[in-house]
Amino acid sequence: MPEGDTVWRTARHLHEALAGRLLTRTDFRVPAYATVDLSGASVDEVVSRGKHLLIRTPEHSIHSHLKMEGAWHVYRLGSPWRRPGHTARAVLENDEWQTVGYSLGILEVLARTDEESVVGHLGPDLLGPDFDLDEAARRVAADPSRPVHLALLDQRNVAGFGNEYVNELLFLMGLAPTRPVGEVADIRRVISRGQKMLDVNKSRIERSFTGSARQGEERWVYGRERARCRRCGTPLRSSSLGDRPTTERNTFWCPHCQT
Repeated sequence: MPEGDTVWRTARHLHEALAGRLLTRTDFRVPAYATVDLSGASVDEVVSRGKHLLIRTPEHSIHSHLKMEGAWHVYRLGSPWRRPGHTARAVLENDEWQTVGYSLGILEVLARTDEESVVGHLGPDLLGPDFDLDEAARRVAADPSRPVHLALLDQRNVAGFGNEYVNELLFLMGLAPTRPVGEVADIRRVISRGQKMLDVNKSRIERSFTGSARQGEERWVYGRERARCRRCGTPLRSSSLGDRPTTERNTFWCPHCQT
């Protein structure tokens, strides 16, 4: 599942392939941008902002969001693709590399000056070089009655956490997903722990929260609703939580270890 660590790693790979080179071909396979041609433009950099990707040329930004199924692949020119061609939404080439964005939840080509219209609402980026822990804590704590699970998932508060991270983080911090933010003793400490988890996992292909990389042992609670707690043996519980039905997320927790 693409979360902040996946997007950070994707940006790094795309930057290595594209930055400092001229685009020799661009193919945007969405109707709104099908006629846009950025060939001849140089790529300045590729950066992540939370779960958003920005491929920057001097005048434009190619903005994408992976959502649930999206991915960017990097191939040497002429190499076969590893996903079906009909799922490709963007193809960018230079004299050595071809990058393909598959099943992208969002793809748009913007003027560089319009970037803030798509990422300006985001809270501090957990994996950004200028991450501001105090500001992230202030935003999360601004609604003390909101369940901590939802407050941490809200990208306007802090950018980069996804549902898997929040479930695992709350287990490690001993917090039930429904605990109101105002009843969390030190929300700054919670966010800091989550930031460290993302940082540790950002260079791994397979993320782990338990310290084990063995298949089936990587998670404490997420996706383990029919299992027992690895710490105390209590049967884990699962439910859904959201500010409204269309935004509900699955929650997993141990009723003994998390209160």
